[in-house]
Amino acid sequence: MRRPQAGSRPRERRSAPSCCPVPAEPVATLDPPARLREIPYNYTSFSDREIVIRLLGQEGWALLDDLRTERRTGRSARMLYEVLGDIWVVRRNPYLEQDLLDNPRRRELLIEALHHRLADIEKRRDASDPVRDGKVARLLEYARKAIHDFADSFAAVDSLRRRARRAFAAHTRSDNVCFDAYARVSHATDAPTGASRSRSSCWLRTARTRFPASCAPASRRG
Repeated sequence: MRRPQAGSRPRERRSAPSCCPVPAEPVATLDPPARLREIPYNYTSFSDREIVIRLLGQEGWALLDDLRTERRTGRSARMLYEVLGDIWVVRRNPYLEQDLLDNPRRRELLIEALHHRLADIEKRRDASDPVRDGKVARLLEYARKAIHDFADSFAAVDSLRRRARRAFAAHTRSDNVCFDAYARVSHATDAPTGASRSRSSCWLRTARTRFPASCAPASRRG
């Protein structure tokens, strides 16, 4: 190792020439805001906002979004989301809709369960905050209307099918007019695949656990 000579100056470190590019500091990339999906049984591409607007209307979503910022325990919100999730999954899945059309007793128990959840939300209202309580009251009105519309839709579907059968009877054989779930999804653009049919079976098992097996139609009983 060479020793520096006496009186000699220490060598200065040369800086990088100005022509060399200096690596820029990494810029933090912002991820897009995540789409909130708190509604259960939502296997569609719809966000919670889109589902709430379809079931409760634009004002219902505005109330729910406003109350969500004031959420305390979140229990009432979860119960409301469960109500909307049960309604939405039946509306979007012909297999579940047909199961409830074939089982009036199970359908009645489901409607009762939806109203029971809303009654629990009603009990948890806080009268000490009149502004917030008024928003909850209006939101419950929209939810009750959604349940009534859901319950009435089964009778409307059954009546429409009867009219369709009578209208088509003059033009084709009766076995060519099919409203079963398989025939319906075969002609739908968002037809459930095998995976979504398995999800339907999962929901059916959950529903049959919540509602007694004695609700099965008479043709299936022993």
